[in-house]
Amino acid sequence: MIEHRYPEFFPVAPLPLGADLVAALDFRRLPKVLLHEHLDGGLRPASIIELAAEKDYDGLPTSDPDDLATWFHRGAQRGNLPEYLEGFAHTIAVMQTRDALGRVACEFLEDMAQDGVVYAEVRFAPVFHTGGGLSQDEVVEAVIDGLEEGRRKSGVEWGLILCAMRDRSDSLEAAELAIRWRDRGVVGFDLAGGEFGHPPKKHIDAFHAIQRANFHITIHAGEAFGPESIWQALQFCGAHRLGHGTRLRNDIEVLPDGSLKLGRLAQYILDRRVPLEMCLSSNVHTGACASFAEHPFAMFQRAGFRVFLNTDDRLMSDTEMSKELAIAAATFNLSLVEIEKMTMDAMKSAFAPHQARVDLIQRRLLPNYAMLFAELTAQSFANQLPRNP
Repeated sequence: MIEHRYPEFFPVAPLPLGADLVAALDFRRLPKVLLHEHLDGGLRPASIIELAAEKDYDGLPTSDPDDLATWFHRGAQRGNLPEYLEGFAHTIAVMQTRDALGRVACEFLEDMAQDGVVYAEVRFAPVFHTGGGLSQDEVVEAVIDGLEEGRRKSGVEWGLILCAMRDRSDSLEAAELAIRWRDRGVVGFDLAGGEFGHPPKKHIDAFHAIQRANFHITIHAGEAFGPESIWQALQFCGAHRLGHGTRLRNDIEVLPDGSLKLGRLAQYILDRRVPLEMCLSSNVHTGACASFAEHPFAMFQRAGFRVFLNTDDRLMSDTEMSKELAIAAATFNLSLVEIEKMTMDAMKSAFAPHQARVDLIQRRLLPNYAMLFAELTAQSFANQLPRNP
């Protein structure tokens, strides 16, 4: 165990520009990067209803968009991952044709633009979308076509991640599918699904194929299972990023004086700068964390880990990136400096080519944050000026 000292780690330091100014921000104005969102977890309720009618799918609990949104939100907030995933039966059911897949993908990027996201990576498992007769290659092609249409309309840059599922035996085929489409917009490979009883090392052939292709790997790990799952994702499967990783907290001890003692796994992740794709609302809804206040995000960030916020499933968790940032700012007393650093860390951790990441940082992230810093500084100065009687 290696001890690290962070004086007065709890409570956190005050905001340089004042908590009131940051809290008053319209978080939609912040340029954002999103790296962990499931395509089938972020549909618009109205689109689900329209697609269900086109497909003659009668399994929806209601045909009212507002009521349907409420149904998804309520169903996801049961405190465990298996029940959280139940709503996907309906979203997947209406995503079985080229047109439906393309529409959902296009609307995803339109929604990203409305929320101030400049780059987004979205993931899904093509194997779940062949019920209408499409091959998995045709499924991927339809989603890519939709994402390209969305990019043209919104200006949001994108990358697509293909998922294999822990409880299936076809992960090698999923990996080969991802490799086939890497020159058309697929940027990486993921392993998703319930962790308990399905360790990453059971899919080692798939990850070896990805490694031999010099391709990118992110793995859901440490969400519903402990550090062992994270260790396997790194050391057996070669993960470049970790989805969630909240249970890495179990390998860190907070000492009475507020200093941190890191276990070997936590120290390895810190030293190697392994990115952690953290999702506040989703983690609370699935029971990975008991509350926002108990989420380890701020501990990780202020200890130097490369962490950033994501949405996971916007429909299920009734969220967006602006909402996640607002929650984090209010819960953890984040400064705009910390939010900017988190955004830069996300962009650096993206699976986009290096020059594309540099261009987005220089053209769309840094200038917008510079403008916001100037605005808040001027506002802070104005607030300190004496008022005329």
